[in-house]
Amino acid sequence: MQSTITGERPRYHLSLRIIHWCRAATILGMIFLGWWMVSLDDADAVKFDWGYPYHKSFGILAFLLALIQLTLRGRFGTPAPSPRMGRLETKAAHVAHVALYVLMIAVPLLGYARSSTFPESDGIYFFGLYLPELLGKNNALSDIFSQIHAVAAYSLLGLIALHVAGAIKHRLFDKDPQDSLSRML
Repeated sequence: MQSTITGERPRYHLSLRIIHWCRAATILGMIFLGWWMVSLDDADAVKFDWGYPYHKSFGILAFLLALIQLTLRGRFGTPAPSPRMGRLETKAAHVAHVALYVLMIAVPLLGYARSSTFPESDGIYFFGLYLPELLGKNNALSDIFSQIHAVAAYSLLGLIALHVAGAIKHRLFDKDPQDSLSRML
């Protein structure tokens, strides 16, 4: 069920391409929102009235988009790696993609756990809806979740940078006619 560019280069299904770019924009926007938000002084009301609620909302959205994308990948499959990629490069790309999906699911869950256990949290906001906090308030546990959430988020950002670098390498340096970027556009 693969669509093609010219009949010779398999592309990702249209739904996967749309979700991929929506998820990418959501995650990158949320990371920048997180940096901006934590840079604000706690006395700045916008940090808690706007920053945290929207960071949480976009985190939940990124989580949902990752789940949808995994479902669509299962339904439509993905094109085979370019035959020009070596065995080691293909294996590294597979490991990186698995790690990306693990982190795209784990980072929002860790953020949810952090917010849920934080004693001063006023709930898990999702674009106007408040989701239940399923964990009990516990400051020590909240601090642990906060630290793990930050490390996982930076790890995700690092993997995203590698993902982008790999796409650029195949496109510009390898001049691979079946590069992943052309199949994802």
